[in-house]
Amino acid sequence: MVDVTVRGAGVFGLSVAWALVARGAKVQVVDPAGPGAGASGGHVGALAPHVPENWNDKKAFQYDSLLLAESMWAGIAEAGGRDPGYARTGRLQPLADDRAVDLARDRSASALALWKGAAIWEVIPRPDGGFVPPSPTGLYVHDTLTARVSPRAGVAALVAALKVRGVSIHAEGPDRGAVVWATGAAGLDALSRDRPRIVGQGIKGQSALLGFAAPDMPQIFADGVHIVPHADGTVAIGSTTERIFDDPTGTDAQLDGLLTRAVELVPALFGAPVIDRWAGLRPRARSRAPMLGPWPERPGHFIANGGFKIGFGMAPKVAQCMADLILDGRVTYPPAFAVETSF
Repeated sequence: MVDVTVRGAGVFGLSVAWALVARGAKVQVVDPAGPGAGASGGHVGALAPHVPENWNDKKAFQYDSLLLAESMWAGIAEAGGRDPGYARTGRLQPLADDRAVDLARDRSASALALWKGAAIWEVIPRPDGGFVPPSPTGLYVHDTLTARVSPRAGVAALVAALKVRGVSIHAEGPDRGAVVWATGAAGLDALSRDRPRIVGQGIKGQSALLGFAAPDMPQIFADGVHIVPHADGTVAIGSTTERIFDDPTGTDAQLDGLLTRAVELVPALFGAPVIDRWAGLRPRARSRAPMLGPWPERPGHFIANGGFKIGFGMAPKVAQCMADLILDGRVTYPPAFAVETSF
């Protein structure tokens, strides 16, 4: 007997399945393309917070999710014996001018209250070492809430842990029990076809993976570029944001430009081999927040979509909230995340 069918084997679908199984549900996962075939098959895996100011439900939800991530990924690794590459290594951001420095210091004070002592946001002088970008002021924001997970290793770890718990993942299968639609960009397209306005869309992103070992270094965000060292001796570079494109899965000169900027920011990366280039569609809901909740016209069906660039960071809390809803009938996600907000 199956209590819940999860359609979609990206990080949202697999994490929801994991949360349901942890609470005793019988689950099957169905995805014609297989695990991590969409946006969850990229490289970056930056679990980074919003700035600690102008607090709102989305920022609070993400903060909670980032704190949940450590225990979730540890449990997954223990259950399935696969390392997802999770580590809370922090992040560096160079500060361009005096105004940026003043703003960063104001945010340091905000973080003390909003992050409740679980992490810090501080202004620091240039750290030692070669894996540091230049800063016009010589100062940087350093936060200790930012973490990383290797997307492909994370998906593989989830698959292994679910298998141990008796969850099968099929290319095809009938709906059994409640149905969760975590179908990413394709799912948003399908929903939009039935609506008078666009519910959401896939936004193309490109990223690359370099062979360079810096597993304990903080990730870097500078000049619009994410530089994320992973545990396996690679560094991820990403990502573009493309609303207009001809080939949703093709890489091109825009990715070459990202790689050039990454080497300018961290010269130590010069000559590092490009192991892989990736492009795909990230699901952006119309509301710009995750889209969670019952599917209005389909009783017993639920939607978990719209992770866009922060899907891995939001997944732990999304999974928890969807389990609350499906198993207990409790709505524990913010009203702004409700499916109707994007409809």
